[in-house]
Amino acid sequence: MERSVTRPVGLVTVSSTSSPSSPRPRPIAEAADAEPVSLCDREPHVPADRLVAEMVPPPRFDAVRFDTYLPDPGQPSQAEAVTVLSGFAAGLGGGATAAAGGRRRWFRKEAPAAAAGPSGVYLDGGYGVGKTHLLASLWHAAPAPREQKAFGTFVELTNLVGALGFQQAVTALSGHRLLCIDEFELDDPGDTVLVSTLLGKLADAGVKLAATSNTLPGKLGEGRFAAADFMREIQGLSARFRSLRIDGEDYRHRGLPEAPPPYADEEVTEAAYRTPGASLDDFGPLLGHLSRVHPSRYGALCDGVDAVFLRGVEPVGDQATALRLVVLADRLYDREVPVMASGTAFDRIFSDEMLAGGYRKKYFRAISRLTALARDAKRT
Repeated sequence: MERSVTRPVGLVTVSSTSSPSSPRPRPIAEAADAEPVSLCDREPHVPADRLVAEMVPPPRFDAVRFDTYLPDPGQPSQAEAVTVLSGFAAGLGGGATAAAGGRRRWFRKEAPAAAAGPSGVYLDGGYGVGKTHLLASLWHAAPAPREQKAFGTFVELTNLVGALGFQQAVTALSGHRLLCIDEFELDDPGDTVLVSTLLGKLADAGVKLAATSNTLPGKLGEGRFAAADFMREIQGLSARFRSLRIDGEDYRHRGLPEAPPPYADEEVTEAAYRTPGASLDDFGPLLGHLSRVHPSRYGALCDGVDAVFLRGVEPVGDQATALRLVVLADRLYDREVPVMASGTAFDRIFSDEMLAGGYRKKYFRAISRLTALARDAKRT
């Protein structure tokens, strides 16, 4: 018989149900002060206001500012980006949205259309040139209350719409002065239409936009979807931004990092039991559990977890499961949670076909991030 327990975690209610994927019990003589939790036992229920309130730069970018960004003297576009973004932030000091006095206008009437023309900046460049640093610095520099500016990845934005519904997402974000979107990419036609429509409505409501990507906005989707309807959507979205190229060494030319060798199951289990704030799960059941939790709640799934331990990591067999794993990897990386695992090394969990397909940027990012977190676990 299953035993169900409900306990509060921060602002989230997490329902826990014992299952076969929960950590295996050890003899009492070996028991630690606290057993590791199982992510598979957690079913976070996140209120809509928290989903929006959590759209802030991740912890690793808490302290970044424009003056902590060190431009490469050999790349003048980097210093230019700081100048342009500093001016963009200064221009956010007033406007129609400021009249809201910080109140979230969930049920307000539609705002009048804003003036035509670009209403945002678009940072384009290779990996490792500091685009996310600059985007987070813009968020920190914007002279607006936290509740009037939002920061999230492209995936987080689409997940927000999926969790709230399109119209409620528009309403929730229309009272903001600034929306920052990191790692902007259009991987499928549905997201193309969804995001371009959302940003168009927000820009019409007076929300200023800033985004990063590795592709100029006028080229988004090129080579992936040739249908004229989708190209029209993309070109309309391109007109919303001023493109700002940031030159520098492109880290993609360095290839994928080599993941550290995996541990034995017993080593992972023992390490989990002696690590405070640990979670311990078998990889297969965890992937199954992710299919039953909305990706917008993966952050809440990790609340209070300081280290993740996984047994039996194996190659991911289908695209939907792989994309859910990408989102979990992003949330763990944002929170700097080390990952110790047994089974297959993280640089071998996606097939060659996946790494050559339309979602390859996501998979390369997930490998890089999981590898970094595995190295963090090795150092602890």
